[in-house]
Amino acid sequence: MPFVTTDDGVEIYYKDWGSPDAQPIVFHHGWPLSADDWDTQMLFFHAQGYRVIASDRRGHGRSSQVGTGNDMDHYAADVNAVIEHLDLHNAIHIGHSTGGGQVARYVAQYGEPQGRVAKAVLVSSVPPIMVKTDANPEGLPLSALDDLRNGLAANRAEFFQVIASGPFYGFNREGAKVSQPVIENWWRQGMMGSALAHYEGIKAFSETDQTEDLKSISVPVLILQGDDDQVVPYKDASIKQHELLQNSELKIYPGYPHGMLTIHADVINPDILAFLKK
Repeated sequence: MPFVTTDDGVEIYYKDWGSPDAQPIVFHHGWPLSADDWDTQMLFFHAQGYRVIASDRRGHGRSSQVGTGNDMDHYAADVNAVIEHLDLHNAIHIGHSTGGGQVARYVAQYGEPQGRVAKAVLVSSVPPIMVKTDANPEGLPLSALDDLRNGLAANRAEFFQVIASGPFYGFNREGAKVSQPVIENWWRQGMMGSALAHYEGIKAFSETDQTEDLKSISVPVLILQGDDDQVVPYKDASIKQHELLQNSELKIYPGYPHGMLTIHADVINPDILAFLKK
């Protein structure tokens, strides 16, 4: 399997499909998943002629389960290590949830300054900041995030089952079409990773203020989110992203959940493709 070793000795797993001459799309997964969460998108965009790349965040999937660096700065630096290793230019970066925060930090601090980025897409993404603060009174109370940490520490396997079978895909909504294989695939990806990385990752995705990252990005950005996202409230995420970014398009999907990329790929994939072709 292909790996890149970072400056601090972490092995980052990645998959790379398609012609080296094709325009690259780099996919950034959410917490606590892996590059496998992008399988549907990678197959779709590969068939459209793009080169598609996805990596496992440190402590997630097949990447090293190290005890340090579970923060947004290291996440972005690890992405940069993969991008430089593959020498990608004119790249499109697509991030979901925590992966959207990773995209914002990477594009702002590495990709745009290096001239390597063409466009970005933020899907159900965490920036600018999730936690409630004086500057972000609409955010989630710290106690809600502590509940996530406590649930993970008490019984990670059971906790992940509850998330996947409930709020992540909206399977807890009346009339929802529940897919047991989707739940099991989410659980499988989560349990591949490090409990410590997942525990510390909660702070990374919820308490990292990415306001300045968003303000500094000038490439075109597509923002997508469902208005029934029970994980990342859209009014405190995509709406604010659109206000902070210099050059963005916003689309809100009525009734769609946090995991809409998986259960509504037939809608989301063509919408992303249309943006890429502009």
